[in-house]
Amino acid sequence: MSQAAVTEVDARGLQCPMPLLKAKRALNSLASGDRLQVLATDSGSQRDFQVFAEQSGHNLLSAEVDAEGVYRYLLQKR
Repeated sequence: MSQAAVTEVDARGLQCPMPLLKAKRALNSLASGDRLQVLATDSGSQRDFQVFAEQSGHNLLSAEVDAEGVYRYLLQKR
């Protein structure tokens, strides 16, 4: 079984709705099962990515924030 590809989007320093829009654009170019990691610094992105995953059907595999305030989201395209 092959491991899904992981693409990264760096949206640090961008404000809502840009991190989510960049993620949506990247997901459109991925194959089903591929993964997208998004880096963001906008605290509003927490809610945005949760709601987006619920509404779009993509899987939000993880959502973390580090000590520097960088949010990391790992999504898997459906």
